[in-house]
Amino acid sequence: MIRRLTTEKVANLAVAAVLALVPFHAFLTIFGAKLAGHYTLLRLWDDVLLLLVFGIAVYWLARDKALRGWFFGSLLVRLIAIYCFLTLLLGVIALLRGEVVWKALSYGVLVNLRFLVWFLAVLLTAGRSNWLRTHWQKLVMIPAALVVVFATLQYTVLPHNFLSHFGYNADTNVAPIETINHNSRYIRVQSFLRGANPLGAYLVVILSVLTVFFVRGKRRILVAVFGLAALFALFATGSRSAWIGTAISLAIVLWFSLKTQRSKIVAAGSVLALLLVAAGLLFVFRNNTAVQNSLLHTQNGSKIVSSNDAHADATESGVKDVLKQPLGDGPGTAGPASVYNSGHNGRIAEDYYVQIAQEVGWLGLVLFVSIVVLVAMELLGAAGGSRLGLALLASLIGVSFVNVLSHAWTDDTLAYLWWGLAGIALGGTPSQRTNNRGVKTP
Repeated sequence: MIRRLTTEKVANLAVAAVLALVPFHAFLTIFGAKLAGHYTLLRLWDDVLLLLVFGIAVYWLARDKALRGWFFGSLLVRLIAIYCFLTLLLGVIALLRGEVVWKALSYGVLVNLRFLVWFLAVLLTAGRSNWLRTHWQKLVMIPAALVVVFATLQYTVLPHNFLSHFGYNADTNVAPIETINHNSRYIRVQSFLRGANPLGAYLVVILSVLTVFFVRGKRRILVAVFGLAALFALFATGSRSAWIGTAISLAIVLWFSLKTQRSKIVAAGSVLALLLVAAGLLFVFRNNTAVQNSLLHTQNGSKIVSSNDAHADATESGVKDVLKQPLGDGPGTAGPASVYNSGHNGRIAEDYYVQIAQEVGWLGLVLFVSIVVLVAMELLGAAGGSRLGLALLASLIGVSFVNVLSHAWTDDTLAYLWWGLAGIALGGTPSQRTNNRGVKTP
């Protein structure tokens, strides 16, 4: 009994540490490397904690027959296992063919699979203890407040090179500030995260949680103030994919809060009217310099290729790769990991789904989408009675859109935060804690 309680406490503390610290992952690793070196090694601190929690979860499975029966009888678990096996198999084949080097392969496998393994490990942890379900709000929202405050300061009063004092460098790790189309008049803040787009994707989750708190009557004044600050930080990222992802997510939360069919019809009509007005205003002011830079990311007369053109070209190239190699070229041959694939050209499609298809083929893409759909279905079942379940369902749909325009799931912060919270939400539902014979698992 003492050993069981000890493993539960260790797992809970490890999960809590990741959830609380991962929003500061980039800052901690860059500043730590400035002080002590070993930048690459420091970046792996959250992955080390993942191994710890995963090892404890394996120990629980080995000791508990009822838990094994539920766990390995789950379709979701089996799909994740098949996806992991396919990824590793194609990685070995790519390595033997000389299509990927060790560094790119290992990094590709890590970023593609870690959040799914993390999800399962946290799922088992939350299934054995209520501690994470009673503390997740503080673990998530206190760090989020710090991230939002710093993003606001970064956009309003701090000098653009402020983070360079902590080791940020565009040539060696992360730029201290981002701009739109290389125009220093239009900055994009990243706060403590690795970039403006990762910050935007992170705020999709935070704003979804805040909106659920507001509509379900939890400290509305405080939540409203926090939400407005977070919306300002979201605007300051200049991440259009995150803006749209947030709009989708918040619309889903509000839809669930409507009780009558009439109110839903009125809401749908209002949203449609707003979209038409926004489209009309965008058309009217399409030649305005501020609109071109802030919203369209284009500027008449610029000789630099706009981010829109670069994204379209990258995605088109990725789709062509998938059509030529429908079975995939293996992990590490595309996406952020491919920049380490020395001797081969890096392939950044700027679309996570295209990246997955490039690496593990159409079969891998179907498996991954199926995993996401199954998780969404579980969250849908939990959304009625769980604030966290509803926030995660809405943000999953919003973030899934963000992944169409970026490699959002490869970012440490979003991957560990969202999938860790999903493990907490689903680890506490009756359907997850009961096996097919109606026996409750610990």
